[in-house]
Amino acid sequence: MRRPRVFVAGPVSWNRLVVLDRLPEARPHTAFAAGHRTTVGGTSAGKALNLASLGADVTLRTVIGDDEAGRSVLDVLERAGVEVIAEVVDTATEQHLNLMDPHGGRVSIYLELPRLREPKHDERALAALASADAAVIDLADHARPLLAAARAAGVPVWCDLHDYDGAAEFHRDFLDAADHVFLNDDGFADRDALLVFLKSLDKPAVATLGADGALAVVGGAIHRVPAVPVEEIVDTNGAGDAFVSGFLVAHLAGTGIAAAMAAGARQAALCLGSAGLAPEM
Repeated sequence: MRRPRVFVAGPVSWNRLVVLDRLPEARPHTAFAAGHRTTVGGTSAGKALNLASLGADVTLRTVIGDDEAGRSVLDVLERAGVEVIAEVVDTATEQHLNLMDPHGGRVSIYLELPRLREPKHDERALAALASADAAVIDLADHARPLLAAARAAGVPVWCDLHDYDGAAEFHRDFLDAADHVFLNDDGFADRDALLVFLKSLDKPAVATLGADGALAVVGGAIHRVPAVPVEEIVDTNGAGDAFVSGFLVAHLAGTGIAAAMAAGARQAALCLGSAGLAPEM
């Protein structure tokens, strides 16, 4: 059977992860790290790595700087079998400092952000997009023009809105263009408000709920899946991207909504038990 082809567009980063016993309080003080390391980050890198680990042929279009951080990102992605189409800019590669606690808490601090005047999408990227079974267009201004390109090519658009609150204008183009919508529950005051929002959309919509699993509204019907138990949570980075990836690959294989949600939950659990953005291949 042919491997699914997925085009991903959006941000990658090179991050320093610092593990603390607890996240710091908002007061001057000294804290000691339980551990730290540098690794690839970014929501599009997370999806590309998880999709590749699930057997998909993945092309990732992104933006990096001409620096050591950018070369490190490319090395990780290419070794995982991801085809990368990178626009290289003369500013730094995106970099974060992530403060993390053992319970899944995280504060992400932007250290560097690549800047470009006008995103360019060359023929190679547009050809990869046109030949894909699905296009995952992540939240980034440099990816935004590819929403229209995917629609014009007739490729289904998948968008992960992350902590969207139902109102933020930055997300609007992505929400409107998407055939399939994902988000988490962080932006809503309670689950009832989240469910009202999901029901208001005229497209399949899935919300991840952390330890409570995930909730979906498809064709007016509500679907739920519990989180898969994880013996030891190693790293929470990338769990949401892993869920989207597991769901997407299952969907492309022709499964129904229940099986796709279960596949997403399994991939998220594997990610949580791994030190990287995706389980090792």
